[in-house]
Amino acid sequence: MILPFLTIASSPNRGRGVFTTEPIKANTVIEIAPVIVVDANEREKLEQTLLYDYIFEWGEDSKMAAVALGYISIYNHSNQPNCAYVMDFDHQTISITTLFDIEVGKELFINYMHPEGASADPVWFDMH
Repeated sequence: MILPFLTIASSPNRGRGVFTTEPIKANTVIEIAPVIVVDANEREKLEQTLLYDYIFEWGEDSKMAAVALGYISIYNHSNQPNCAYVMDFDHQTISITTLFDIEVGKELFINYMHPEGASADPVWFDMH
C-alpha cells in the first residue's frame, strides 16, 4: 500500500526522494511495503553490490537483510526525519508513518540508523 499522493522526484544533492503532493497529518501510515528477506550468506553477496546502500538489516539478530519493495528504499536519510519506519519480521513488511504534519511538496525522510526518529548518530556513507 502506497498512498496515491506520494511521488518520486529529484532531491537536491541526494538523487531521488519521496515527496508528497498533498498535505499529510501526523501519525499517518503512508506506505506498507513487502520485503524480500535474504539470509546472512546472501546478505554478504548483496553488500558487494550497489544494493548495499538500499538494503535493511533484518531479523532479531540483524544478520539477515531485506530488500524493500515499493518506495521504501527511495526515502532519504535525515537525522531529523519527518517519518519513522517499522520492520514487521513476522509479516515481512516495512511501514512508514509520518511523525509530524507535512506540507504539500515536502520531501519525506527517515532516519536510517534509528527507525523511530531523530538521532545524531552518523550513517555509514557519511563515515567514508
